[in-house]
Amino acid sequence: MRILHTSDWHLGRIFHGIHLTDDQAYILEQFLQLVNDVKPDVVLIAGDIYDRSVPATEAVKLLDEVLSRIILDHKVPVMLIAGNHDSPERLGFGTRLLAQQGLHVYGQLNLFPVVLYDSHGPVYFCPVPYVEPPVVRERLAAPDAIDHDRAMRSLVRHLTANIPKGARTVALAHAFVAGGEESESERPLTVGGTGTVDASCFKPFHYVALGHLHQPQHAGGEHIRYAGSLMKYSFSEAAHRKSVTLVEMDGAGNTTFEVIPLSPRRDVRCLDGYLNDILARPRNGENKDDYLMVTLKDSGAILDAMGKLREVYPNVLHIERPYLTEGGDLRGPGGDHRRLGELDLFSSFFEQVTGTPLSVEQTKVFADTVNVLHRQEREVTA
Repeated sequence: MRILHTSDWHLGRIFHGIHLTDDQAYILEQFLQLVNDVKPDVVLIAGDIYDRSVPATEAVKLLDEVLSRIILDHKVPVMLIAGNHDSPERLGFGTRLLAQQGLHVYGQLNLFPVVLYDSHGPVYFCPVPYVEPPVVRERLAAPDAIDHDRAMRSLVRHLTANIPKGARTVALAHAFVAGGEESESERPLTVGGTGTVDASCFKPFHYVALGHLHQPQHAGGEHIRYAGSLMKYSFSEAAHRKSVTLVEMDGAGNTTFEVIPLSPRRDVRCLDGYLNDILARPRNGENKDDYLMVTLKDSGAILDAMGKLREVYPNVLHIERPYLTEGGDLRGPGGDHRRLGELDLFSSFFEQVTGTPLSVEQTKVFADTVNVLHRQEREVTA
């Protein structure tokens, strides 16, 4: 069976004030061509379909166009799940009707695998959308599902309970597997470290198609893989090579994979140097229309640095001036503040304002408050 694995499209994303829908449409046209070329048996989209729970109209239209062409024009079934950015209820509208046309959408928990067939027989697909542990505790009557790891183990046990022994199995999940490499553009699943799951949760499966982390990578084994995001969604991802994963599964469940790169209309890049040197570019092969963050080494004041840079690079989105203060010392939180999570940023702010670090009790109160806000934003009721 040929499986095309992708994730984290984040349709409707706004990047430093720029609406990326046209850029996403450009790269999804490549994806559609890839579907036509490789002719997969199924396309898997592992969550964060939209960038927010109430997506923009343009994002909904783009998804409708892409899915319609995959299913109606190329006759390839699609299976997609909700991520932590999606609204489970909105994404899952019309699930039973759509499944009859080959579009399998799972916004909320589904405790039954989906069976697809190839020349070797059935393959059991187990969709695991992002879900809060309290929902798992209630739905499965599993009092031990107090964190994401134990909730995932409960879900896997239920999904695989009635699968015949020795059958080929694939999991489609949106989760943070411990040890994965994060990027700044990923919203934490929880604040306080309880959002990770161990790779051993997925031991029953021949292949695990993961979403959430934006860097394409393995997670605890060759068969457990993040496809990565559709595009670069933060400057911390500038060095990433975005791709989709083509998986080949034989009759015994053994898998091989091929990473197929995607080329954006505009790349996301970081430049650093003195203003005059940067203005002397672009060099051969450098796209002046890329989305750029520029770090200037100049220590003195510069009149309208952004205006000067945009005369050469029209899509400069952010400027850093680390040497502006006397002695070249950065102000604010230690290290790169763009890579810090909400808890670290607040802790740094609190200590600067009060002169004392957050206590254990204060840390817990802050983490609980932020987690409640995230749940409310996802429209998930515990």
